[in-house]
Amino acid sequence: MANHKSALKRIRANETKRLRNRYQHKTTRTFVRKLRDTTDGAVAAELFKTVAGMLDKLAKNNVIHKNKASNQKSKLAKFVNRLQAAA
Repeated sequence: MANHKSALKRIRANETKRLRNRYQHKTTRTFVRKLRDTTDGAVAAELFKTVAGMLDKLAKNNVIHKNKASNQKSKLAKFVNRLQAAA
């Protein structure tokens, strides 16, 4: 166990950040699933804006890698465009 006061504080801070990152990551994955299940092009386009922002925020905070966020956004954009073209 840590002996220094600052180390104890760091442990508490790290746990807080870990839980926040976990919550945001899980929420984003849920929104991605919701977008994938959408069959309406207009709804998908609106949802895509939200999801893209969430992915960018996760990448900015180093919760996920920036290339992973970019790949996911690209695949979702193709999906949304296909839905809109079909409508």
